[in-house]
Amino acid sequence: MKQSQRGITFIGFVVVLIIGGFFAYAAMKLVPVYTEYMGVVKSMNQLLTEPGITSKDVGEIRQMLNTKFSIQYVDDATVPPQNIQLNKRSGAASLRVFYDKRIDFIYNVDLLVSFDKTLDLTGTGAAVD
Repeated sequence: MKQSQRGITFIGFVVVLIIGGFFAYAAMKLVPVYTEYMGVVKSMNQLLTEPGITSKDVGEIRQMLNTKFSIQYVDDATVPPQNIQLNKRSGAASLRVFYDKRIDFIYNVDLLVSFDKTLDLTGTGAAVD
């Protein structure tokens, strides 16, 4: 009567724990960054409800966005003013927000996440990525 053993060895379990821990640590570092990006996108979408948004200049839009960013818990240093661009061409207006976020990961290894979102302000609200 031969019995066969089933399951994972201790060394195999440690390897699985290390790999799972690595990805859990990466997720803990990246989730807040993506949550902040969702706040940026939500702030941009809220601009569509503002009356006369297409007639405003870039300075007014930056000020409106910064107010909305503070409500959405977006850090002031995350999106510099020069990374908020308003493009107007033949009656159509689009708003572009782009920025990079550097996250300390492990020792001298950093994660760099780039975000770029363009929003059509001419009334449809369709995103152009």
